Amino acid sequence: MTVRIGYFPHNNSLFVLRHRGIVERTLPDVEWVDLRALPETSRADVKTALPSLHSDWLFEDGGYDVIGTGFTPPVTALANGRDIVYLGISGPRIENGRLVAKAGNGIETVADLKGKRVGIAHGSWQTTLLLFALERAGLGWADIEPVDTDVNGGAALLNGDLDAWVGAYPGLAAIEAQAELHTLVDTESLFSHPSLWFTRRDFAEGNREALEAILTALQESDAWITENPRAAAQYFVDDIVARGGTADLDAWEAALRGRPFGIDPVSESFLDEQQHAADLLAANGLLPRTVQVRGAVLPWISDFVASTRNATAVG
Repeated sequence: MTVRIGYFPHNNSLFVLRHRGIVERTLPDVEWVDLRALPETSRADVKTALPSLHSDWLFEDGGYDVIGTGFTPPVTALANGRDIVYLGISGPRIENGRLVAKAGNGIETVADLKGKRVGIAHGSWQTTLLLFALERAGLGWADIEPVDTDVNGGAALLNGDLDAWVGAYPGLAAIEAQAELHTLVDTESLFSHPSLWFTRRDFAEGNREALEAILTALQESDAWITENPRAAAQYFVDDIVARGGTADLDAWEAALRGRPFGIDPVSESFLDEQQHAADLLAANGLLPRTVQVRGAVLPWISDFVASTRNATAVG
């Protein structure tokens, strides 16, 4: 049986695992599916919906069986009726990014964003961060002008096309070097912002050995990243250069050093955050309905992840 693993650079763990050959030791028939090569199955209106690309391809021929993303996609999947289960989470990525404005542009607090253009990678953790920030300021999604932007968000902020932007490292570092930025809200004060991994329920229940092999390989690969952040950073730089771009190895190494690695079982605090996000996204019209996220937990998976985490720590 071919096991399909989706990967892209935004999930650092799976991207590095793709290059390490660890999974293939126990699963010789592995197909790595680059998410960037898949056609978009939906394009959401940033004002009224969330894109469902990640979960769509879990259920499509030519897609994948296991994927790792940021905070928002599993909630989107569940709200769109996808039968997924959580595999595990990383530690908090509190230094990964923040909501910023250019210093001196008159925006001093999140409350000042009313009616303003705010750039996000829509459908990612950035949507949740922005919505959590707006909630704290007594605002909602309808009070701002959200703009779906990713790689060009920093440039749009600098040239005035955006009033604020949720930036992530290492890209945020390049913008910090060009202009003085004002932090409207950091990540740590809002939510834990972990990386996370999920799969289809049918795959988890019918392919337990394969799933356990993937999770074990992730633990081993993440331990290697922790010990070899510069070598891991080189994978990302090489990929960018191969695609015609430029990348700074030092910036990528710094970004990886600032992120937690290792897969933990889903926790009650994480599930509370996911539930809050699901309720808030639905209330703001970005999801068709809210969901009960604890229905996406299989206890045996959490038990297995905990055992591999402990084994990695002991080793």
